[in-house]
Amino acid sequence: METSSTAYDWDLVVVGASFAGAACALAAVQYGLRVCVLERKADPGARLHTTGIIVKEAIEQTWLGRAPAELLQRVERVRLYAPNLRSVLLAAPGYYFMTTDTPNLLRWLAAELRANGVDLRLQQSFTQARRDGDGWQVEGAGRTRYLIGADGATSRVAQRTGLGRVQDNLYGVEQEFAGVQLAEAGALHCFASKRFAPGYIGWAAQNPTGVQIGLALRHDPTHARQPDMEGFLQHVRDVVGLPAAAVPTATRAGLVPCGLPDGPITAPRVILTGDAAGIVSPLSAGGIHSSWRHGWAIGDAAGLHLRGNGPPAEAVARKAAPTFRRKRLLRWAMDHLQMDWPLDLVLHSGAMRRVAEQVYFHRRGMRV
Repeated sequence: METSSTAYDWDLVVVGASFAGAACALAAVQYGLRVCVLERKADPGARLHTTGIIVKEAIEQTWLGRAPAELLQRVERVRLYAPNLRSVLLAAPGYYFMTTDTPNLLRWLAAELRANGVDLRLQQSFTQARRDGDGWQVEGAGRTRYLIGADGATSRVAQRTGLGRVQDNLYGVEQEFAGVQLAEAGALHCFASKRFAPGYIGWAAQNPTGVQIGLALRHDPTHARQPDMEGFLQHVRDVVGLPAAAVPTATRAGLVPCGLPDGPITAPRVILTGDAAGIVSPLSAGGIHSSWRHGWAIGDAAGLHLRGNGPPAEAVARKAAPTFRRKRLLRWAMDHLQMDWPLDLVLHSGAMRRVAEQVYFHRRGMRV
């Protein structure tokens, strides 16, 4: 049995307080481990890189189901638009998504960390770490048995410890319109368009505080292209019922990984999770549920291992990382075969429906 020692300041130092990092920390403290979370932002709800849209499984199977009701809004359908703005409405019996008041959801999650005994250090960046015996010496935090990198697509933990780094990314921009109501608020509106979103989609959704409208495209670091949000808003404004006078009250933007790291996600006593480990669907870029499950599995495994009841957390992290094999094939098709005119023609076909069901409902869907 491996027990805590005064030679260590922490059992886990987790870098990043978003979904994967929070899950890891909350799982670990259930075993009485000493957990420190470093978060570079002063406000966990500021400068977000996530849409905050949560699938049914995450609400029903994880800690996120405890979130206050006022931070969540249920959405039960998907309206998929072809480039010519013809649309089809998709749904699955009993399936739903939750849009969220994402800034306040992350603030609630930070409060949950502290309420459960995690030492959350806001406005403290991870800068450096060096191997120290069986653990790591983390600059500004002390000595820890495990170092967990949950610090996003450009993970500094990965850089400093020689682990793999995600090279394939999307670049997304999302704008919030506070107090605005969509004409069809019960649907997640998704727009396919090579013109506006090559390699991805645009979207619009009602959330508890207003409307969120976003656009993402394949990121090429050598020829970086900015999403044309102004043109996209003009393109979709009428079909979603966005008032002409509506102006964005907040904007968020950033890289979203859609590929695996170019190297390992673990080394002795250091593990990547969430965006840093590419725990994101390569097709939809949806990652909250997958990241939460992976982060929780790491925290749980660390607790079991340090209490002498399980394998090293590194082995569990590698095994628990999803491969998304089927969706990687669809990602290849999006990158190499995307054209607007075929989608205009096949939107209502059975083949298109099956692809949409795979993406949104894991083939549980039905057209309505």
